Amino acid sequence: MSVTYRYPRPALAVDCVVFGLDEEDLKVLLIRRGVDPFAGRWALPGGFVRLEETLDEAARRELREEAGIEKVYLEQLYTFGAVDRDPRERVVSVTYYALVKLSEHRVRAATDAREAAWFAIDDLPKLAFDHETIVDKAITRLRGKVRYAPIGFELLPKKFTLTQLQRVYEKVLGYELDKRNFRKKVAATGLLVELDEVEQDVAHRAARLYTFDEKTYRKLEKEGFLFEI
Repeated sequence: MSVTYRYPRPALAVDCVVFGLDEEDLKVLLIRRGVDPFAGRWALPGGFVRLEETLDEAARRELREEAGIEKVYLEQLYTFGAVDRDPRERVVSVTYYALVKLSEHRVRAATDAREAAWFAIDDLPKLAFDHETIVDKAITRLRGKVRYAPIGFELLPKKFTLTQLQRVYEKVLGYELDKRNFRKKVAATGLLVELDEVEQDVAHRAARLYTFDEKTYRKLEKEGFLFEI
């Protein structure tokens, strides 16, 4: 597909902030660039949009090609268009943020990425381009949305304990929550299904497992239900 314009136009790119949670921290996936500009510098997964694909398709392709990540929660974040954000040419970036279950995704670097690794959000290396600003914007969006939409469950295994659920919110929000008040709010949503199962192979007393009732949530959402924690 070849298109010729009368006037010069900027190139269009996508960049993705991928969040994951381990036992200690909320983390961001970074790739070490293998090509100039900023060869050897850590950056967000991303690249130029092809003429035949949508923005969402481009974002998912870049995640698959540069980090081996597929089938994740993905949401458009913000558009960054500073004139000097890319030293090569005029580039506008449409950014996304994604949420993944770390246990289900083994990252691998490919295409023009030399390496892929997870970094705690409070211990990030110096990033290429304007990617530090993009990460900050994504953290702000995640912290806001996790209070009124059940996206935090995207960071958990399918079956989880209430303690694990609270830890997700504490790590995302950046502060501790009152245990009794948190569990009261969670119970009030009516969206947790208590399972006839408990944790396995743990040193402490095994806790009850739960799962998120997404089907019921989607039905209630259409009726105007607001998820609040």
